[in-house]
Amino acid sequence: MSNVAIVTDSVSDLPPDVAAQAGIVVVPLVVSFGSESFRPNVTMTTEEFWVRMTAPDAPFPRTAACSAGDFVGVFDAAFAGGADAVVCVTVSDELSGTLKAAQIAAGMRPDREIHVIDSRTASAGEGMLAQMGAAMSAAGRSGGEIAATLEDRKKDLDLYVALDTLEYLKRGGRISGAAAAVGTILSFKPIITVIDGVVANAERVRSRAKARERTLELLTARPLERATVLHSTHADVEEFRAKFIERSGLAPELVQTMLIGPSVGPHLGPGCVGAVVLHRR
Repeated sequence: MSNVAIVTDSVSDLPPDVAAQAGIVVVPLVVSFGSESFRPNVTMTTEEFWVRMTAPDAPFPRTAACSAGDFVGVFDAAFAGGADAVVCVTVSDELSGTLKAAQIAAGMRPDREIHVIDSRTASAGEGMLAQMGAAMSAAGRSGGEIAATLEDRKKDLDLYVALDTLEYLKRGGRISGAAAAVGTILSFKPIITVIDGVVANAERVRSRAKARERTLELLTARPLERATVLHSTHADVEEFRAKFIERSGLAPELVQTMLIGPSVGPHLGPGCVGAVVLHRR
């Protein structure tokens, strides 16, 4: 039976307990507030991040990609621990240099079986692929089988998140200042998605309530296999989750709830809610 190690990065937003239970190793990016730098869920928890992120006059946090050295260390540890192969799922290449770092690290170990998967998404979409890989590994599937399945199934993922403002996407360099200004002037509540690995505006709605309603419609338009509800310190997340479960028809145990982490949070800001869904075939 194969022993395949599953690796991802902290953009996956997998909580430490969820990753540990599945046997997934999470390589943390770097998050900096001014001159202070932290590693998500290593030297700063997600809860600590949001306290600092929303503090008055806090410097805007910046994120930096994982290094090749970070991945080499994790890959070597996996093989030293008895792994036959490694499957590494990363954030979209268009959103971070993390994929390239993982590919460089894999190239530094040419005698090892290492599959690097560009998830073409972020947050729980990436995390969901890693969880699928972990389940296949536990079932004894080979590295090649897991990698092929994840490459195939990533096309079935969708992500929609309703934001309170475009300001954080602007500060993080994901949209232009002009686009953010137009949205602010017109009081739009944006709904974002990820298309071909790039953050895109799905729709703009005139109120918070309408944005959340439209997000639910977009998420549940097709039959689903599983889902993860996402939020960033959003008080109404349980209400949103309950409505999502009712409309999607998914059993509650197939719908995870995750707090957006430090690697994604700086780009979305507080007060957002949405989900990642895997469409049924």
